[in-house]
Amino acid sequence: MAMAEADNPQRRRRPAPDPVAVLRGHRAAVNDVCFHPSLPLIFSGYPAPLPPLDSPLQQRLAADGELRVWDTASHRTVSSVWAHGGSVGVYSVAASVRLGNKIISQGRDGSCKCWTIEEAGLSRRPLSTIRTSTYHFCKMSLVKSTCTTCSAQSDLSSATDDVELQSALGPNIMAIAGQESSQVELWDIDNSRKDYAWLSKLSSLVVQVIYEDGSTLLWDVRNPGLPVSSVKYHSESALSIAVDGPCNGGISGGADDKIVMFSLDHQKGAFILRKEIKLERPGVSGTAIRPDNKIAATAGWDHRIRVYSYSKGNALAVLKYHSASCNAVTFSSDSKLLASCSADTTVALWKLYPPKTASGEVGVRTGDEISQ
Repeated sequence: MAMAEADNPQRRRRPAPDPVAVLRGHRAAVNDVCFHPSLPLIFSGYPAPLPPLDSPLQQRLAADGELRVWDTASHRTVSSVWAHGGSVGVYSVAASVRLGNKIISQGRDGSCKCWTIEEAGLSRRPLSTIRTSTYHFCKMSLVKSTCTTCSAQSDLSSATDDVELQSALGPNIMAIAGQESSQVELWDIDNSRKDYAWLSKLSSLVVQVIYEDGSTLLWDVRNPGLPVSSVKYHSESALSIAVDGPCNGGISGGADDKIVMFSLDHQKGAFILRKEIKLERPGVSGTAIRPDNKIAATAGWDHRIRVYSYSKGNALAVLKYHSASCNAVTFSSDSKLLASCSADTTVALWKLYPPKTASGEVGVRTGDEISQ
């Protein structure tokens, strides 16, 4: 009598999940998305479409971009403001624990604006405006508090360069690509100015930058003459970088056909290649690492969100919903939600691989894969 081997549930592939919600309301490509660190809110930014040619609003709205706030529970719009002019409108949005009830938006109009979150939603006017006079497609980054090995880290950009910033706690700092393609500027958000007097008070301030030529550089901004370390992981323009919570490594993507996971040796000031993942279709616009450092995600030009085990680099899932290029991905601070935004005008919310529970169970396990 023949006996069949029972299926091993650990090795069984499950179908990739659908989004738990799709946020519709934008009328053009959604450029960026981010969660509030403590409130059930998500922010998204996009360029407004042109009104009809005979519309009296055309001159006012043609160059304006909308910043929209959504409730992550009801999936409804809480409020919105017309935030930026320029052909791209709102290009980047960012929030952090240190900013509290404020959010920063970046437009291709040469400015970044700080908005207050009120009971009724966003303030109708910005709390402050930083005139950076930079006109590019590089997303800014905020310094934010992290755990033990370094005090702060963030995502930022420089001339198609994407940057990660790590420092001891100081003022609320924003890093942004400068007017020159090789420059990164640091701004004090609270004072809306480039004032480097606080640098001498910091125990460390390290910036990671990826450039158009595919290289990744590590800088100590207190000694800006030469980079601490330099590697070239990408054969074409590097477009996005994310650093993990302890600032011990990260993930980067670009216009080529690979995703790179790397470690940082802080004592030697060196990058260590940990994993190189080959893609069938080139192009990664965004990268993110979940706050618990269990999984990482990428936003692809091929309309797909790819999810990986951050520790091993194993592919866990390919999420298919968007019908156009994905522009950004981000995780909620409690690690329960993943958000993606796309040129198809939508923001998708996903739940997969739940974080560690009170009982000690961990959502990501060996062999626990989702079919593509």
